[in-house]
Amino acid sequence: MRLSAVDNLKVILVAWVIGGHALLGYAAIGGWPYDEVNEVTFHSGVETALAAVIGPSGLFFMGTFYFMAGIFTPGSIERKGRQRFIAERLVRLGTPWVVTALVVWPTFVWIAYNGAGENVSWWHAFTHRNPLLDSGSLWFVGVLLIFSVALAFAPPVQERTITTRTVLSMTMIVAGTTFLTRLVFPARSGQVGDLHLWWWPQCLGMFLLGAIGGRKLAERVPDDIYRASRNVVVATIVVLPLGAALLGVLDLAHNADPFLGGWRWQALVLALVEGILVVAGSLWLIGLAQRRLTGQGPFTEGLARSAYVAFVVQGPILLSLATALRPLAMPAEVKAPVVGAGAIAVSFAIGWYVTSRRGASTRSS
Repeated sequence: MRLSAVDNLKVILVAWVIGGHALLGYAAIGGWPYDEVNEVTFHSGVETALAAVIGPSGLFFMGTFYFMAGIFTPGSIERKGRQRFIAERLVRLGTPWVVTALVVWPTFVWIAYNGAGENVSWWHAFTHRNPLLDSGSLWFVGVLLIFSVALAFAPPVQERTITTRTVLSMTMIVAGTTFLTRLVFPARSGQVGDLHLWWWPQCLGMFLLGAIGGRKLAERVPDDIYRASRNVVVATIVVLPLGAALLGVLDLAHNADPFLGGWRWQALVLALVEGILVVAGSLWLIGLAQRRLTGQGPFTEGLARSAYVAFVVQGPILLSLATALRPLAMPAEVKAPVVGAGAIAVSFAIGWYVTSRRGASTRSS
């Protein structure tokens, strides 16, 4: 049985990620490949405001995806058996990653570069990406495939009730391992295969927390944990920009380096903030969905079915729209929302078409 709250939250998160990538394409701090060739960027004041309002979500939204995946993975392994589970994951996760890394992503990066007047070959776009085998947003499914296969070979996870102690322990584990990992792999560094190793502590930690909590957690986050998580997230999001201002971090493009890794107190602070936000934020978001986003009808069901395909195709859509709008004399403050809204609509429309055709084919057979 599907859970409407989880489905609805998944749709919102995918749309949020697509919109966020559109904004990053026009940001000086970067974080999305279009920033390598963008023709306009946000005014520094606008970028600072966006970082204060939207930036904290970037520290925990991907962890929330892994959290939701972890909730359902042990049950899927149990129902299907290890061999079938791994075979299906290789098709569902491995195939999009391979096709994207080897063909789709270098092709659309090549289009974006040539649209910007940089005469580079497709082969150059493929071999000179940093990291090699860059897969855009599909790094997520590649890493999820690794985690899923590893869990299939591990001893069965014993589902148990998540307590406040569990939440605090996972927060400290994620924060500590994040800091230690970034001594070797600083945040935003590239590794072959686009593995995002610097993000693995929160991704793996949330995947395991979801697996431990299991379906009961997907059905209902306990009230006390939900309230505490909400309060922690709100307080952190309020304090974070104030703390950044006090520390003089007003221009992320120039002030972010000390926070990205190494034996620095700034890197420790960021790791702690990430640990707090990803654990509390994931529990709060799914708890909020359980209490406020339970409605489901044909349209919302269709969006939920479309969400994974929308996530997969977002990269080419975003780069295509940004390249198409390039000749228009508009500021980044206009272009970025237009690209984001257009990419969300087109990506979900493609997802709807693909899943509808697949459903029709299944019914006819």
